[in-house]
Amino acid sequence: MSSTFTVTVDKRVAPGKPASRGFPLTLTLPNAQPTLANLKAAIAAKSARLTAERQRITTEDKKPLLDDARSLPDLGVQPGQTLYVKDLGPQVGWATVFFTEYAGPLWIHPLMYTFAGTIWRKQFEPSRMQTLALLLVLAHYAKRELETLFVHRFSNGTMPLFNIFKNSFHYWILSGVFLAFGVYSPYYSRDRLQGTLQDSDAFLAGCTAVFVLAELANAYCHLILSWLRPAGTRVRKIPRGFAFELVSCPNYTFEILAWSAFTVLTLNPAAAAFAAVSAGQMAIWAVKKHKAYKREFGKDYPRRKVLVPFVW
Repeated sequence: MSSTFTVTVDKRVAPGKPASRGFPLTLTLPNAQPTLANLKAAIAAKSARLTAERQRITTEDKKPLLDDARSLPDLGVQPGQTLYVKDLGPQVGWATVFFTEYAGPLWIHPLMYTFAGTIWRKQFEPSRMQTLALLLVLAHYAKRELETLFVHRFSNGTMPLFNIFKNSFHYWILSGVFLAFGVYSPYYSRDRLQGTLQDSDAFLAGCTAVFVLAELANAYCHLILSWLRPAGTRVRKIPRGFAFELVSCPNYTFEILAWSAFTVLTLNPAAAAFAAVSAGQMAIWAVKKHKAYKREFGKDYPRRKVLVPFVW
C-alpha cells in the first residue's frame, strides 16, 4: 500500500482564458490519509499568496470540500484525482466582522435619538414609542454581540475582507442612520403621538411582547444550532426540536417577526423598508440553507418548509 497520496490541483478558468500562472500543481502528500488541511498547507507552500484560509477546494463537479480535519479519502477524493482551488481573496475572522457590523447601530441610534432635535432642526420631546424603539434596537444588537461572543460556532474561521464593508453598510447605514433618522423624527414626538394608538399602553406593551418573544425564540434557535456542533469541530447535523420541526431556518422566521413587530410599533416607512430588505435577504439565505440541508442529508432530512410554517 502506498504511503503517499498524489493529487493535481488546478484553477478553473473561463473558456478562452489563459491558464493560471503556476497551475496546475501536482502534489504528493507524504501520507496515505492526508487531511484537507494537509492539502491546503501543501498548496500554500507552493503559492505564498494563496494561504490556507484563502482557499476554497472543489471537485470536478464543483462539490466543495469543507471540513479541514477530514481525510481526503473520507471526503471522496481518490489518488490521482484533479481538484480545483479558488482564491477567496484577503480574509478576516467571522467574529471580527460580526462585532464590527453590530457595533454600528449600538452607537448610531443613541446618538441620533439624543441629537434628533439638532438633526431635524426642530426641538421636541421624544415620545414613549421612540424611547421604547431605541431600547428594543439596543437590546437586539447587544443580544447579537453576546451571541457572537458566547453562542455562534462558525464552520469557516474567516470570510472575505470585502464582506465587512458590504455587511457594515446594511447595519450601519440601513439599520443605523436610515432607520434612526426615520424613527426619531419630530413627526413621532410626544406631542404628535399623545392620545393616539401609538401612545396606548396596550399597543406599546403588545408590540414589545411580540418583539421580545421573537428575539428569545431566535436566541433559542441559535443555541440549538450551537449545541449541534461540539466546540472546535465542524460537525454538521440535522437541526431538530422546537421550530426546526416546522421550517429549516426558524431563526430567520423569528428575526423577521421581531422586525415586523418593530415596524408596527413605529408605523414608520424607514422601519418597513428595513424590515422588507432584511426579510428578502433572509429568504434568500433560507432557500440556500434548505437546499444545502436536503443535498447533504438526502432522504434523512425531514420534510419541512423553508421559512414560513405550513406555507413556504
